[in-house]
Amino acid sequence: MVLIEQQECEDPNPKPSNAADATNDASDGFETASDADLDNDAEGGGASIREEQHHPSECQHQPQAEQEQEQGVPGSSESSENALINEEELKQKALVEANEAKVEGNKFFVDGKYEEALSQYELALQAAPDMPSAVELRSICHANRAVCFLKLGKYENTIKECTKALELNPVYVKALVRRGEAHEKLEHFEEAIADMKKILEIDPSNDQARKTIRRLEPVAAEKREKMKEEMIGKLKDMGNSVLGRFGMSIDNFKAVKDPNTGSYSISFQR
Repeated sequence: MVLIEQQECEDPNPKPSNAADATNDASDGFETASDADLDNDAEGGGASIREEQHHPSECQHQPQAEQEQEQGVPGSSESSENALINEEELKQKALVEANEAKVEGNKFFVDGKYEEALSQYELALQAAPDMPSAVELRSICHANRAVCFLKLGKYENTIKECTKALELNPVYVKALVRRGEAHEKLEHFEEAIADMKKILEIDPSNDQARKTIRRLEPVAAEKREKMKEEMIGKLKDMGNSVLGRFGMSIDNFKAVKDPNTGSYSISFQR
């Protein structure tokens, strides 16, 4: 009598361990990315693998060629799944490191150490991975760098950082407020008013933006009038330099407005 040993079926796709969840340190209350975003991303990070159950008796009678065809190349599926999990774990680790750098930056900001805070926010931006859950953190870091530059009186840099924050989050009201303030410091009154109007589009109940618009509109109008007078003065100087060669000046020409048509006619006077 010949005894035939039964072979056990091995699962070709063993289930790997789940990726570790990312942890987020508590901040000191300065603006931070929400814990929920970090947690949700961490929960969605691990890939799950469905195991197929095989009965030993089914494996016993299955032809060897069919078993090899179903299993495919040994270890290939497992390797690809592990690679995806490792990549996700690296992203989660980078996200945690970025958030920790941001929190350190917040501490420096509260202590009035704006240069040190700027460095920490820059580290956070460099560490932040390219993933949806990092967008909020990146926009906050740009906005926080903007307020540091504002404190240091570097208004052009404030505008640049706010613009980067708004590219990531177009409805970021704080970034609009800070950019508007920087524009006002540089006497860019029209741009400051535009930022305040954008805030009202996002939040029509924002009284501060409305008050700022009322305050800046007459200042902007005064600046426009001043610029117009300066431009006319420059044109007069240019005209006189040309007409002077012929013994004339701009004062020899008078513009007369037609009350019916609103058009002007130029008359020459000696």
